[in-house]
Amino acid sequence: MLKLAMVIPREPFDRAQGHGHERSRVGRRRDYTRAPQISKQYLLGILHDATVRKTTYRVATKSYDFALVLKKAILDLGRSAWIYKEGKIRNLWIVEFSKSLLKEVIVKSKQDKIDYIRGYFDAEGGMAKNPKIRFYLYFCQKDKKSLMEVKKYLFELGIKSGIIHNPSRIIDPDYWRFFIKAESYKDFANVISSNHPEKFTILRMKI
Repeated sequence: MLKLAMVIPREPFDRAQGHGHERSRVGRRRDYTRAPQISKQYLLGILHDATVRKTTYRVATKSYDFALVLKKAILDLGRSAWIYKEGKIRNLWIVEFSKSLLKEVIVKSKQDKIDYIRGYFDAEGGMAKNPKIRFYLYFCQKDKKSLMEVKKYLFELGIKSGIIHNPSRIIDPDYWRFFIKAESYKDFANVISSNHPEKFTILRMKI
């Protein structure tokens, strides 16, 4: 299992406080919360954004840091993993690993469901990153059935969400999405969280 400390938001330096020894206050950590452990069920959730080859899965991400998190987790679970860049100019990283790692893995227990949702969110979830706009959390997928399953698991965990809807049938009639309700943001951050460095940092600010 992987237990990895993610980047934690730091307090900005107040220029009005002066300089010199007072600069030691720059970057003081707000907390020391660790990201959740990564399980096989988490990786099963990640697969919703993966491509399948004959013997391997390929997970694509724009975050090299997240690619490293996934690689270390796979190694800790006893399998090899490789990271490589897709193309020379594209800012896209691929994590590839053996399909045998997730053979016969199922989602059954409460913790399985939490891990699976977290992986699904890291692969297919969206959130507001600009602090100047109203915060939101959502899940999106073309596989409506899998979204319904995630929504059901969230309900079982006491996390409220909106209806599954199609944002625009003209643009893409097979694209589905649902939002997490504002009253459940804190519960989502506490219970589900994230292993994606950027998402983890933003979610910590909601607690």
